[in-house]
Amino acid sequence: MVDLARRLGVTHVTVNRTLARLRQAGLVMVEPYRAIFLTQAGRKLADECRERHETVVTFLRSLGVPPKTAEMDAEGIEHHVSPETLAAFRRLLKRD
Repeated sequence: MVDLARRLGVTHVTVNRTLARLRQAGLVMVEPYRAIFLTQAGRKLADECRERHETVVTFLRSLGVPPKTAEMDAEGIEHHVSPETLAAFRRLLKRD
């Protein structure tokens, strides 16, 4: 947990609390002194998040936004964009 905290730039208490919430939500399995594993539900959520991020980045890039800026902007947009808007992004990208 200390390594993860260091890598993320947070305290080990934050990591422990976050993992407890993820475990309670059924998204991860944590064993003492072992790796952290995604459950099937956790993997599904991770895949959905990755796809959402990639869609937003690809859409921004299609508008001419530079790659680094598109990545940074997508970090905020992807958390607030509605499913309808995300679907519109996908439809527009498929036409191009």
